[in-house]
Amino acid sequence: MSAQPDTTAADPSPALLTPVGPPPKVSSRGRAAAPAANSNSDESDFPEFELFGAVGPRGLPPLTEFLDIWNVDMMKKRDGSNKILHHTGSYESDYLIVRRGQEFQVNITFNRPYKPDKDKFAVEFVIGSSPQYSKNTYIPVFPSDDRQSSWPGRVIQTSDNVLTMGVTPAANCIVGKYQLYVAVATPYGIRRTRRDRSRYMYVLFNPWVATDAVFLNDAVEREECVMAETGIIYHGSYDDVAERHWNFGQFNHGILDACLYILDRSEMPIINRGDPIKVARKASAMLDSRDDDGVMVGNWSGDYTYGVAPTAWTGSTEILLTYANSKMPVCYAQCWVYAAVFNTFLRCLGIPSRVITNYYSAHDNDGNLKSDIILDENGRIDRSRTRDSIWNYHCWNECYMSRPDLRPGFGGWQVVDATPQETSDGLYRCGPASIQAIKHGEICFPFDAAFVFAEVNSDMVFYTRRKDGTLEPVKVNRSHVGRKVLTKAPGALSSRDITDQYKFPEGSAEERTVLEKAETYNCKREKSELPPADVDLLLSNVEVNVGDDFELNLKFVNRSDQRRTVEAYVSGSVIYYTGVVSSEFLFTTPSVKIGPSSSAKESVTVEAKRYMKSMVEQSNLHFMVTGKVTETGQIISAMKIIRPRNPKLNVKVTGIAKVSEEMFATVEFTNPLTTNLEDVYIRMEGAGLMLPKFKYYRLITAGSSLTWSESFTPQRPGTTSLIATLDCPTLRQVQGKFTLTVEA
Repeated sequence: MSAQPDTTAADPSPALLTPVGPPPKVSSRGRAAAPAANSNSDESDFPEFELFGAVGPRGLPPLTEFLDIWNVDMMKKRDGSNKILHHTGSYESDYLIVRRGQEFQVNITFNRPYKPDKDKFAVEFVIGSSPQYSKNTYIPVFPSDDRQSSWPGRVIQTSDNVLTMGVTPAANCIVGKYQLYVAVATPYGIRRTRRDRSRYMYVLFNPWVATDAVFLNDAVEREECVMAETGIIYHGSYDDVAERHWNFGQFNHGILDACLYILDRSEMPIINRGDPIKVARKASAMLDSRDDDGVMVGNWSGDYTYGVAPTAWTGSTEILLTYANSKMPVCYAQCWVYAAVFNTFLRCLGIPSRVITNYYSAHDNDGNLKSDIILDENGRIDRSRTRDSIWNYHCWNECYMSRPDLRPGFGGWQVVDATPQETSDGLYRCGPASIQAIKHGEICFPFDAAFVFAEVNSDMVFYTRRKDGTLEPVKVNRSHVGRKVLTKAPGALSSRDITDQYKFPEGSAEERTVLEKAETYNCKREKSELPPADVDLLLSNVEVNVGDDFELNLKFVNRSDQRRTVEAYVSGSVIYYTGVVSSEFLFTTPSVKIGPSSSAKESVTVEAKRYMKSMVEQSNLHFMVTGKVTETGQIISAMKIIRPRNPKLNVKVTGIAKVSEEMFATVEFTNPLTTNLEDVYIRMEGAGLMLPKFKYYRLITAGSSLTWSESFTPQRPGTTSLIATLDCPTLRQVQGKFTLTVEA
């Protein structure tokens, strides 16, 4: 028998084609001479001696006759002149923290008195792993003007062997953590100090200096938007505003390093970190975990099993430190949490910022400036086909900076938003967008001005869906969206209405001009001018505690001289604050007859047992009333958001309010419901008082009370607040606070 050919060798299996071993390490080698400097935590180590030439056969001669450095005093005490003049004394840090564009001082001790005509030395500042003079990541500062430096330096005074050096970081320099060296020139080379962690120095943005891009000339506003550690975030609805107190904690230990880590994690080039526009835009993307494993995971589901409910947080400290230590996104956040933590980031780095709340905020994802409500032929809302959502409120941030990339006049307050809604240049981020550009309809300007413009200017359009599937506009509400824009008033515990900074008055000539300009940028609006119905519908205001029954009163006003009949639909739903319906708990269809030029009332009883089982964390009850006037076919509608009042936490403080004196904080709570509360967490913290603490209670029975006490020691003087929250699946957004003034 003849041998058969072996075909297996000619057709190797796929396994033989698979590379064996680890994949090759990807680097910039071959493309760039050195790795990109995009981490502030990566450091360079300068040699202690740099030779000018080759060493002779006998080595170096003795260098005792030349200047030698014995000590460098960074003058970094909290109550020292550097931190006082630079407004950085509140930072809990062992290092020198200064602001750019402003002189600070260091003391250098030599082995003998400094001789200006003979001795040559420089104070060197380096940042990142590949410091280069041309990229301003290596900055030598000389004691006089005879040698050029981007950071001016001068000798302030000499006393024996101690020289006081004044250094002024450039007003546009890179923001971050620098290393300081002192280098002395000898005929044989450069001799410098060793790398020493005690000589780290942080340089921040400076809103006190006119040459800095974040300069804010309003002293009261600046104090609030840079230095205030606690604040108020507004929620609820435009006609029932609620407050949420928050500890920003930008000066707490480790927060500054955590903020710089966020930029490192984003791999933002070091050389871009002096530009507040680029820093704010990068941080807008990094505060959310989508795309880039950023700081927080958004969750609107109501299930927070594997994290902390957004309503439970008391401040930013725990979130930022957890992210920096674990290197993993923190669970969970919603818009006000994103805004609050973003506020901490911006204030910590020195960029003036504030949290903004926009009531009835439209999420316009197709750029048509319309939020569509679909009704059936009888005037009842068709929820299966109504896709657009209008948030009861939405929180974002404003930060203050110049905008040299835009036309003059568009600097100042800029909108930035870390809540992931729509992508911008491929990533979930928003801003900075000039509010002047938004107000004047210049929505072509970067960044994302068109999206913010729609959030405050969209029309609410009601359509009737015919049997053939076509839609006919039957009502247009042009004033519902962007009803009110609030922020905390500087230096006060009250709100400030800044709606006029975003748009002109409704119906004014200026508003029409702005909307016409926006349309030239392809923002389409509903042009139908529909006559108003001759029947008005009003819903009463009502204050309700969680767990209470109440009456919803409807008032129908007939402005015509003929009888009118309205076939109405009353829908009551528990909704998330994003406007998304959780569940419908009430539906009724009253038929109302109204005499000529008169009114009629209709009452609807709302039972707690029907809405309590469907409550979500924002505890909002949304009532939508629509109807069709039988005689005219006109559509009428009205909406009401009712926020059931939650019980309060009672927070007490005892002891002498003085720095380093032990005090005690006590939280008291009584369950007001007829049902038990399970899996209850109480959190408490205070800026300069107490780091975040929490306590878990498995069960709080109906009508029972609890008391929790913790000791704390104030760290610094001033007026501050202790903030506490209680959170469980049944009852969310319960909070309390105690304000105290700590003496030095």
